[in-house]
Amino acid sequence: MALELVINSKNDGVDVALLKDKRLIELHKEKNDKDFTVGDVFLGKVKRVIPSLNAAFVDVGYEKDAFLHYLDLGPQFSSLKKMVDLCHSGKFQGKLLDNFKLEPDIDKKGKIKDVIKSGQLVMVQIAKEPISSKGPRLAAEVTLAGRYLVLVPFTDKISISQKIGSNEEKKRLKRLVSSITPKNFGVIIRTVAENKKVAELDQDLRNLIEKWDKIQKDLKGAKPRQKLMGELSRTSSILRDMLNPDFEKIVVNNAQEFEDIKEFIERISPGRSKIVKQHSERQSLFEAYGINKQIKLSFGKQVPMKSGAYLIIEHTEAMHVIDVNSGNRVNKEKSQAENAFECNMEAAEEIARVLRLRDMGGIISVDFIDMPERENQKKLYQHLRECMKDDRAKHHVLPPSKFGVVEITRQRVRPETNIETSETCPTCNGNGKVTASILIIDEIESAIRFISQEKTHSKITIKVHPFIEAFINKKEGLFNSLRKKWMKKYGLKIEVLAITAYPMLAYKFYDKNDDLIKM
Repeated sequence: MALELVINSKNDGVDVALLKDKRLIELHKEKNDKDFTVGDVFLGKVKRVIPSLNAAFVDVGYEKDAFLHYLDLGPQFSSLKKMVDLCHSGKFQGKLLDNFKLEPDIDKKGKIKDVIKSGQLVMVQIAKEPISSKGPRLAAEVTLAGRYLVLVPFTDKISISQKIGSNEEKKRLKRLVSSITPKNFGVIIRTVAENKKVAELDQDLRNLIEKWDKIQKDLKGAKPRQKLMGELSRTSSILRDMLNPDFEKIVVNNAQEFEDIKEFIERISPGRSKIVKQHSERQSLFEAYGINKQIKLSFGKQVPMKSGAYLIIEHTEAMHVIDVNSGNRVNKEKSQAENAFECNMEAAEEIARVLRLRDMGGIISVDFIDMPERENQKKLYQHLRECMKDDRAKHHVLPPSKFGVVEITRQRVRPETNIETSETCPTCNGNGKVTASILIIDEIESAIRFISQEKTHSKITIKVHPFIEAFINKKEGLFNSLRKKWMKKYGLKIEVLAITAYPMLAYKFYDKNDDLIKM
């Protein structure tokens, strides 16, 4: 398994693509102005307490109040509240939580009106980003995530990932972490901590303690809605959580981002910064790695598979429905039952990839091709669970129902990645009536004529849809291509590049410095 991270920096944000064996498995779009990311810590102000929901609405600066349920307060909420009040008023004594006396845990079955009042200041963490018409979902059980450890204030419990199989390794890690953890702090040991030395664990813990110390200091005199700690960027959090020996390359197209990522990797994994490369080719980064094409194939209503089978994906407000179709996939040497089984097994792999790629959450209902054999149904169910093992979102796969439908629940913490892949017909503009033909080649040549008359450019690059690029660069028998004819006719050096992300009739002109030519 070879992993590559492709980071495309733009004026309005950063697009991050994760490739596994050259196939796109995750796509993250991060805007520059995003202020409410999972993991951010705010000093919020309680606006309303709703006893019927056993929840409160908290103002953290978003246009809609954030939602905080009683169950998300955490057992140590009384200790958190006491610490916030002391730090905010400047009365907190001591360093970290050394001299801090913990309060009793709150009742698991208690009522929110007994612990929270309207107008109260409360320190909260973003648990789910704003989705659709809803504000952020909050948690008051603040945790700070590092590369190997997660710091949990107001407890002394040391927990360890169940994915670490060796009991000896679990005991070793627990013993080491217990010896370096400060008073009144607990720690969750992550899977990637397996076989790590005490120096690496200690450094990670120190970084997290520094963050907590800064939060405590920033609380003094802090105003409601103030952000106390920002989570890492999406790029950095992916690297922090996933960087392993399977990562072969990280490609960046921005010089500053390139230096920042090299520095970040050297800090979390010394000696591995050499896998970071800067993209310097003229062709756009996503185009060079075929990502734009994969996006168009994977985000439509119909998602094709290599064998000729395909998925139909429908979205509703409450759930998602996926239908598996065999399409033109036929192997005449095999029976209908064998063909159905093979098609379903391939579909299971593609479904696991698409769920992760689109970040689809909630209930997903999958209608596989009918398979009467119970044994094949069991094999399909196990295969689907195996395919979804790499999905970092919490999920649960139910066995096939008597109708052969498999239900999946998948945690949603961020808005679903939704990319429009359909285009309006360029001839009828979507109204179904053809009123005129658009002579795209004549338009392009007219623009070239205008540029040549201006006499300000000696070389231009035309970026167009791949179909148009193929037509312009195609030789006509023994004759030259359109591109060469234009070069001779207008005395310009002309390069034509195919851009998969462009609509059919879109085109843009660039000068020799790759700056857009405005006309």
